[in-house]
Amino acid sequence: LLHVRGLFLAISESTGRLLIKTMPAAPAVSSNGKPTEPHKSWKKVNEERKALKRQRKQEKLLKELQQAEEAETRAELAATEAQKKDRPNPSTLSIAVPGSILENAQSAELRAYVAGQIARAACIFRVNEVIVFDDVGIATARETKRSYEEDAEGSGTGTVRSSSLQLARILQYLECPQYLRKYFFPLHKDLKYSGLLNPLDTPHHLRQQSMFRYREGVICDKKAKEGHSYANVGLLNDVLVDKAIEPGVRVTVKMEPQSETSRKQKGTLVSPDEPRRETGVYWGYQVRIAHSLSEIFTKSPYDSGYDVTLGTSDRGTNVHEVPNRSYSFKHMLIVFGGLQGLESALSNDEKLTVDDPELLFDHYVNVLPRQGSRTIRTEEALLIALAALQEKLQPDVEDVETDLSDLLPQSEDTGISVRRDVLVSKKQKKRKLVEDTVESPVVYEPSPPKALPKVVRQTANPFADPSESFEKTAPADDDFEVVSSTTISATRQSSTNNDLSRFD
Repeated sequence: LLHVRGLFLAISESTGRLLIKTMPAAPAVSSNGKPTEPHKSWKKVNEERKALKRQRKQEKLLKELQQAEEAETRAELAATEAQKKDRPNPSTLSIAVPGSILENAQSAELRAYVAGQIARAACIFRVNEVIVFDDVGIATARETKRSYEEDAEGSGTGTVRSSSLQLARILQYLECPQYLRKYFFPLHKDLKYSGLLNPLDTPHHLRQQSMFRYREGVICDKKAKEGHSYANVGLLNDVLVDKAIEPGVRVTVKMEPQSETSRKQKGTLVSPDEPRRETGVYWGYQVRIAHSLSEIFTKSPYDSGYDVTLGTSDRGTNVHEVPNRSYSFKHMLIVFGGLQGLESALSNDEKLTVDDPELLFDHYVNVLPRQGSRTIRTEEALLIALAALQEKLQPDVEDVETDLSDLLPQSEDTGISVRRDVLVSKKQKKRKLVEDTVESPVVYEPSPPKALPKVVRQTANPFADPSESFEKTAPADDDFEVVSSTTISATRQSSTNNDLSRFD
């Protein structure tokens, strides 16, 4: 009996013939002890290769088709943007406010609050530029001026009163979105009471869940690929923008639609004027400082300057006599006076030679005739004038009317929304808690207080009968309670140490 390569070779005893029997083949085992796959024929291997090659070819064609569609979409967007660039910017409204109005406030808190009122009024009436000018002048300045501009050598080239500088700083702080303030506004004494101010809540102060396509951001120092940079726009992750800019610069980003193949959010840097030009949304105001009344007109940020200027004074024309839509403008400027009016600002300006402020403006208007108060504060005149002039203005290029209620936060979104069932459940829990408290009264019995000494009134009672003599004074048991001196001293000490109402 022989065993050769899985075969049994045997010789029969009766016939002498060779008998061959096959043995079952043992499964192939790899070196690690696991069974290997059975050997495939070349035909099957070729079929699998052809199928894989066919699948790769289909994926390549689909990818090329998708890239062609994206290229067409980009070309359409480029053509649309080229058409939009030809569209002119909407007409702008600028206001000029003297910085000396803060000096009339009685405390630092009120100084900050007056600035907050001006910022609120500017946003309510969609003002595009706020100019803070010095109406006191160098000769009559009552406080030291500060240098706020530096040239290439680092020396100061311009000075401005501290009140004007504080007003401009608070206006810029309130206009900046909340998630960007820590990058642009370090701790400063002018912003000490900024927490008291009402938020502007303008459309460009977007929430994290808002899906608007424009956002304000700041360039981060995060490393990006060549020709790109990252910007913080108030979302969970930074946005990759299409230009390389040094960190710390404030930018306006146009968000691109989220791609299915990439997790990174991408955006394009645009001009700050584009959101208002394309969507009609109010995008905040810019702040400018002027050293005098004349610099309001000479250093305009617009190429053609202000085509319509308007001064407010109680000596001007009655605003009710002005026809509606009579002030047609492209860039309009409204100037407000300080404590002494525009006459004082004109007399303190050395560059202006005219004597009457009415000669400086195209229109000189009294926005509130027959006023009940002798004076109107500037923050009040701002609201009154802008409200009275709403129907008198006719912009040459009006804002685009678009419905963005589903993309921008509305007035009802300012607070925390609570469902009605949550409120009902809270009321039921509170009612149940009160019932449980009534059913199970507290068994604790306090110890009886010590008897206090009788106190006799030492002065005459002004409400008693004058016929009664001073000696017939009754003990004042029911009038007041006598507290020991130790309790009073302890209370005073705790109130002075834990007084949180003062920041000093």
